[in-house]
Amino acid sequence: MSAGAARPMASLSLDLDNEWSYLKTHGDPAWEALPSYLDVAVPHLLHLFDATGVTASVFVVGQDAALERNAEAFGLLGASRHEVANHSFKHEPWLHLYTPAQIDEELQRAHDAIGEATGRVPVGFRGPGYSVSGPLLEALRAKGYTYDASTLPTWIGPLARAYYFRTAKLSREERARRGALFGSFRDGTKPVAPYRWALGAGSLVELPVTVMPVLRVPFHVSYLLYLHQVSPALARGWFRAGLRLCRLTGVEPSILLHPLDLLGGDDVSGLAFFPGMGLPGERKRALVTECVRALAARYDVVPVGTHAAAIGARSLPSRTFG
Repeated sequence: MSAGAARPMASLSLDLDNEWSYLKTHGDPAWEALPSYLDVAVPHLLHLFDATGVTASVFVVGQDAALERNAEAFGLLGASRHEVANHSFKHEPWLHLYTPAQIDEELQRAHDAIGEATGRVPVGFRGPGYSVSGPLLEALRAKGYTYDASTLPTWIGPLARAYYFRTAKLSREERARRGALFGSFRDGTKPVAPYRWALGAGSLVELPVTVMPVLRVPFHVSYLLYLHQVSPALARGWFRAGLRLCRLTGVEPSILLHPLDLLGGDDVSGLAFFPGMGLPGERKRALVTECVRALAARYDVVPVGTHAAAIGARSLPSRTFG
């Protein structure tokens, strides 16, 4: 919390999922060429953060950091004031199915590539598609990571997955592998507020992506943009309602963005299946800017790592995985 301020803390993050990662999850073989929009997305996200005066976290996919063609984009990110965190190497939402050895390799490859590309050492992790497992949490702790931010405690995961799969080009085996994408109905019983994972040789702070307390429905920006297509007023009201419920229940929100929250169909082609891509990029960026300013008007907005460190200094409830 900033000096002399009595306002509660909130965190803001962006998962830097690239064009190829969405195509891969959707089953489109075009992903293998690793098409990218980072040269467009990174300047937009840095402009958003500068225009709103916030400091945020960017969760980076190691495969993108490892490519020389992305060096300029990651150089900009590394030179910024924002936290850089780990979002896996291959961005496979079935990370929870990996063996411990595969998890170790995945985390280390991403860790090394992100460090080399940005000059920053990640201390936080978010799983692709909110994928998390006991061995993953143990591996993060063993590698010295201080927090995980992979949980989305909502009950609507299966509905989001069904929507995403409507146009997916997936075999039965591929659908089964993606069977936990966006989570299960049971995730709606997980805590909205932060807690500690109790692990064999220690613990790890979990900072969930915030959903509306009580209702357990998402209000991060990708969902707002879906609502915006129905009614801009509904989208704005939804976000304000989420913040209001957080204040009433004492939850310090951790708000999530994605690159496609800032990019429209006029900025990138080939992702028409993704919700909200019918909106022009300019309209998206206007809504996102409005939401971030609304967050900053009510909270001291910090990176997820800063938020997790402050929360970790408090007494937190503990949970075991499973």
